[in-house]
Amino acid sequence: MKKPTVRRKYTWTEIIGVILLISLICSVLYSLARVISAPIEIPEGEPYEKVKSDYVLMLLQCSMGLIVMFLPTLVSRRFKIVVPNTICIMYYVFLYCAIFLGEVFDFYYLVPHWDTMLHAFSGATLGALGFVLVDILNKDKNVSGVSLSPFFVSVFSFSFALAVGALWEIYEFSFDYFLGLNMQKHTTAQGIELVGRLALSDTMKDIIIDAAAALVISVLGGILNKRKQLLAKKEQ
Repeated sequence: MKKPTVRRKYTWTEIIGVILLISLICSVLYSLARVISAPIEIPEGEPYEKVKSDYVLMLLQCSMGLIVMFLPTLVSRRFKIVVPNTICIMYYVFLYCAIFLGEVFDFYYLVPHWDTMLHAFSGATLGALGFVLVDILNKDKNVSGVSLSPFFVSVFSFSFALAVGALWEIYEFSFDYFLGLNMQKHTTAQGIELVGRLALSDTMKDIIIDAAAALVISVLGGILNKRKQLLAKKEQ
């Protein structure tokens, strides 16, 4: 008698990953077509619309998104570690909101404080990832004899999140400077270029939001780790 076929159940990580993958592939194709057809600049007096450089940015962001979305899988296979599903889901959601909604659907301009919310989310996620990395090292058989205090783990998680946030700002500035893009949103949706303190404030606000979100997660994580440590001592 033939055994009934058992349908494989897909996890939320896989479902969200597929949605992100399809969205980014469609966005790459769309932005590539617009790079070819969009005007280089808008004649003076004409209503503002996206120009070629805007779609170059969109193409770059979507292409980078396609590459980096596979980082958790590559890290897991290369270093033989298990990346928690929660971290993967948060990572995919961030890429979807930052690239697909932010760049393709202009949420950075249409939704108030969209960039601020994303930086708060990414800062918290990176802070949580810092705790996960330490936990992975503690469970690694090749790393023994090291006992990290909850305070040190919290400091590491905060520093890790802040370092990645700073590297991201360097990445955005570099591509804006060398390719004439608008990753740091120094030009408004109406084509008005910000100067002086207004141009600087966006970058500083992003770093401050990253730090604040990472600090909250680091403090909460440190408190939870301290409680676990005290409970473990009581049970001994």
